[in-house]
Amino acid sequence: MKYEIILFDIDDTLFDFSMSEREALHKTFVEFELPTGLAEYEANYKEISKGLWRDLEQGLTTLSELGVERFRRLFLGHELEINADTFNSIYLEYLGKEIHLVKGAVELCDNLAGYRLAIITNGFTDVQTSRIGSSPLCNTFEHIIISEEAGFQKPGKGIFDYAFSKLQITDKTKVLIVGDSLTSDIQGGINYGIDTCWFNPHFKENNIGIKPTYEIRELTDLIQIIGKMDS
Repeated sequence: MKYEIILFDIDDTLFDFSMSEREALHKTFVEFELPTGLAEYEANYKEISKGLWRDLEQGLTTLSELGVERFRRLFLGHELEINADTFNSIYLEYLGKEIHLVKGAVELCDNLAGYRLAIITNGFTDVQTSRIGSSPLCNTFEHIIISEEAGFQKPGKGIFDYAFSKLQITDKTKVLIVGDSLTSDIQGGINYGIDTCWFNPHFKENNIGIKPTYEIRELTDLIQIIGKMDS
């Protein structure tokens, strides 16, 4: 077979992060006696968070700083007297309990039972391990590589070095990374010299010059791609 090891991103690849995020945010706002907080502040929060995650990819901030800063900026902009550190801690607790899989995730992993599967994700260790451990995919992965634990994040080379060491990989041609982010998953894979598969269910335009090896609209499309490679 061409590929032996498949590295999966988690958020908005195997797990529906958008749904998890909305549910966790709503519950946190309710706890802070802001039952309409999600409707009022979600759009602004997402804009702030997206910028900070982009900064994280570029090494301009740290994960711990990001966690609090997104809420600090949100509350400052809307003149809300809420402790951002406390809010973030409670939000992450709720987020770790939100288990929403993307359509086809279980079927895909079941079909790839003959391969070595692992996770490589940017995020908070407690949150990601909790979500995976409580999901139907809990016994699926050989290793779960999380940026907070690794000390590096995608697309940087360090997290891939860490993953390859954990998995004892010596041949990059045997590895495929699958993820939804061109700038994190796909650029990271390209930089490291491994094949890439862009999961693009929402038909996003790719106008930034990052060229994945493959592109799929549904997770189960990967089964056919790998089947052709291995035939």
